[in-house]
Amino acid sequence: MSEPAYLHSIHHDGSRRYVRRASDGGVDFRLGDEVVLRLRAWPGAPIERVLLRTFPDGEQAFADMHVESADMVCRWWRATIRVNMPVVGYRFLLFTADGVWWLNGSGLHRHMLTDADDFRLLADYAAPAWVRDSVFYQIFPDRFADGDPANNVRDGEYEYRGQTARARGWGERPGDGWGATVEFFGGDLAGIEQRLDTVAELGANALYLNPVFTGYSNHRYDGIDYENVDPHLGGNEALTSLRRALAEHGMRYLLDIVPNHCGVAHPWFAAAQADPGAPTAEFFTFNRHPDDYAAWLGVRALPKLNYRSRRLRELMYAGRDAIFRRWLRPPFSADGWRIDVANMLAQHGPDQLGVEIGQGIRQAVKEENPAAYLLGENFFDGSSQLQGDRWDATMNYAGFMLPLMYWLKGVAMFQHGEPREMISPHRLSTQGLIDSWAAFRAAIPWTIARQQYNLLNSHDTPRVQSLIDAGLNRLAAALLMTYVGVPSVYYGEEIGLKQHMRECMPWDRSAWDEGLRTTYRTLVHLRRSSPALIDGGFQVLRVEEDSLAYLRDDEEERILVVAHRGSTARPASALPVSHGAIPDGAEFVEVFSDARATVTNGHLPLPSMGQGATVWRWRR
Repeated sequence: MSEPAYLHSIHHDGSRRYVRRASDGGVDFRLGDEVVLRLRAWPGAPIERVLLRTFPDGEQAFADMHVESADMVCRWWRATIRVNMPVVGYRFLLFTADGVWWLNGSGLHRHMLTDADDFRLLADYAAPAWVRDSVFYQIFPDRFADGDPANNVRDGEYEYRGQTARARGWGERPGDGWGATVEFFGGDLAGIEQRLDTVAELGANALYLNPVFTGYSNHRYDGIDYENVDPHLGGNEALTSLRRALAEHGMRYLLDIVPNHCGVAHPWFAAAQADPGAPTAEFFTFNRHPDDYAAWLGVRALPKLNYRSRRLRELMYAGRDAIFRRWLRPPFSADGWRIDVANMLAQHGPDQLGVEIGQGIRQAVKEENPAAYLLGENFFDGSSQLQGDRWDATMNYAGFMLPLMYWLKGVAMFQHGEPREMISPHRLSTQGLIDSWAAFRAAIPWTIARQQYNLLNSHDTPRVQSLIDAGLNRLAAALLMTYVGVPSVYYGEEIGLKQHMRECMPWDRSAWDEGLRTTYRTLVHLRRSSPALIDGGFQVLRVEEDSLAYLRDDEEERILVVAHRGSTARPASALPVSHGAIPDGAEFVEVFSDARATVTNGHLPLPSMGQGATVWRWRR
């Protein structure tokens, strides 16, 4: 039995049109603030009554919402509440001619709900404001650009865990296996600085750098010194110089830190292994000294840090000159941290200290720089870490990238250990994609959702171009730049690199896919200039077998995104848009083609489209 059509028009999310301070329209809230909550629907929807349900101090409370305004396309309900708790959860109860409905972050429901997916307001949470209109560019330092060949690793320079360091020629294909971790191509911080104009030309205004601290591997996730930049990347002076250059370009940057484990060659671990009474022995967990110890996923090269040690906490984040604090200060002045394996940090069997340590890191970082962006790596459900008391965001693999790849390519899941791969050729349905996205948005406050770090690939995943063809790649890029959250481009993604997740950036532009790069530039500049994409809401307008359409709405403009994965063209059709409160006469312009279309009788006439995406913009 199909649902009544008017239900598709009932909408609320945490964006500025629907949630704002009563005093001045702001979207950050303090304890005691009055907040206006709004809900919209078709003007003719048979809604008899709307109530706002909250849960003050553990007891539910209802308040009637009142009609604020109505016109030809929508009716608005309004209620005002006071933020009287650190986290205020709420949902809506609607009495209609068709019965009773609940509306929470996961949508409309007839059944009784738990509080888990309630909409949420955070009190006294200060979002890092600069992030909201940022587009990140991720760089793996050894593979981006060689700015100073004098600091390159030399063949045979050292031996690490049975492997000898090897210098490779720029552009050669990286090797595989353990030996590949000690092959170096010469990329460094000077190279990044010299190529900032290229990043700026793309439109990105923030960098995320994979680890730069001293280590024996090219990825440096097995660091041996948290206090110094690797000399092969140029040392501390090179990072200071890069910081100055970034400021001149109006760019920010994140450093990557590994607080969960260190490298087996770190002096802390070497001392602990040599002497069980050493001061740093308490930083680790030895099952049997010296060679049986806790390590990240059993990888012996990565001994796990034990945060039961108060001294370790002081050194990492709590002390005045702690590592997390020091790099946020001049002359390095990092704008935040990406935290490696944040999903596992300070968790080991009976010692589940993740909440305590995460909150401690946040307190320390925000004391140094309240605007710092704390980004946690997490391939899974990070919602418990995204409630305003730990990370500002996670790398949104599970909440954005993976469902999208399952929809475009087919379901493929992986783990460390056997069975390593679980692959199905069947693609996720369009409704499955929409429901997956909705589930991860509903689990966190909107202010967090709008700063989630969205990506298509990274140094840990296959390059998107190696998985899908050019049409689907452009589709994925359009969704990346228009979905709720903050987009990131992995170096080379914009020019079509597809051979290896850590291949060298080619600087011979004849090797670039300039058409793809133009697509990225258009999308990046749209993302950074569009109020609807920076601060707007999100509403799905249409779900088809191989296509979807969604709306990003703001008081100033509307952005409509239509994506089609099918190998055959989507025929010309009229897209229903009135349930998105879009009036007749609204003229949309497609951002790639400059095609124009005008809403008539509640529908936007769309031309036939092949595999890919179109992005339509209407400015009021």
